[in-house]
Amino acid sequence: MRAIQAIEQKIMTLPQLMARVAAWRITGKKIAFTNGCFDILHEGHIFSLNAAASEADYLIVGVNSDNSVKKIKGPDRPVNNEHSRSLILASLAVTDAIIVFDEDTPYTLITTLLPDALVKGGDYTIEQIVGSKEVIANGGRVVINPIVEGFSTTGIIQHIKQSYS
Repeated sequence: MRAIQAIEQKIMTLPQLMARVAAWRITGKKIAFTNGCFDILHEGHIFSLNAAASEADYLIVGVNSDNSVKKIKGPDRPVNNEHSRSLILASLAVTDAIIVFDEDTPYTLITTLLPDALVKGGDYTIEQIVGSKEVIANGGRVVINPIVEGFSTTGIIQHIKQSYS
């Protein structure tokens, strides 16, 4: 199989992902879930994704849809469309499945998948993380990874604007 086909097969619909998760679970594998906009991939994202991947055998990444990003980040975002962002994430060795969600939060995805590890980066408390109660009630755990200071998509965009103004 050509590499690009293998990469694109990591981008799944919910029914496809549910079938894959069921197959992974039959073999006793653990599943981690993380999410974000991933508009312009940077070192902070790579750190966060690697940390999330280390929490289980497989890593599922929820990607905010273009509409969801606009609601959260404003009308000038995303810089890269959801297919582009998903394809870049799917090309990373640490990711096993990518799914785009249209809601403001991945609550429905998380409560449907009930991962073994729900991983977020940032200054959150477990109580603030969407789906944490449900994951914990199902026997899973919530992991909060530190943010790598000095890396943000907003900062990159501001730097580019300043450089060309």
